[in-house]
Amino acid sequence: MKKKVYFILLLVSCSITLSIISATYSRYVAGTTENVNIKLARWQLLLNNQDITNETKSEIEITPVIEENKNVRKDYLAPSSKGYFDINIDASNVDVSYLYDLTISTDNESLSDLLISKYAILPSNYVEGDTVEYKTITDGKITNEVLFDNEDENFKYEPFTIRVYFEWYDDGEETKVNNELEDFKIKVNMTFKQLV
Repeated sequence: MKKKVYFILLLVSCSITLSIISATYSRYVAGTTENVNIKLARWQLLLNNQDITNETKSEIEITPVIEENKNVRKDYLAPSSKGYFDINIDASNVDVSYLYDLTISTDNESLSDLLISKYAILPSNYVEGDTVEYKTITDGKITNEVLFDNEDENFKYEPFTIRVYFEWYDDGEETKVNNELEDFKIKVNMTFKQLV
């Protein structure tokens, strides 16, 4: 019986010892749920003040400016006429670098002497008469990459204008025009893509 008492005392003392040790060396456990907030880059483009962000196909009316010519009725196109049209781009709500492609074509073969010859990029603070750098249009396309400036934490794209120039080239030969033709259309297709 004495052995049983010693054995019971030994078990009780081992239990107390293990209880003290486990309390001393127990692991801390805690739980929480957190949210990871990530800012999404904005992608909102305005073309001639019209939001084209969610459009699969947008048609925007562009009014050309025909330079005055003393031999041609005001705002009308004829041989020797020159003019331009503007495409205003506002990407101030865009947070990524992007590429734009502009394709220009005419829909009337009877005015094959009408040349879409050059373009210029005009900044938002452009004033008529300021000096501009003209660039040649190749194959009716204008393409440019616009890069986001990550070095400036307050960077925001400034609106700008692509001014496209055209002229009815007068090569000295007679131009035959269909007299039923009242309007002449220049088709402009513009796409924007994020650079990745």
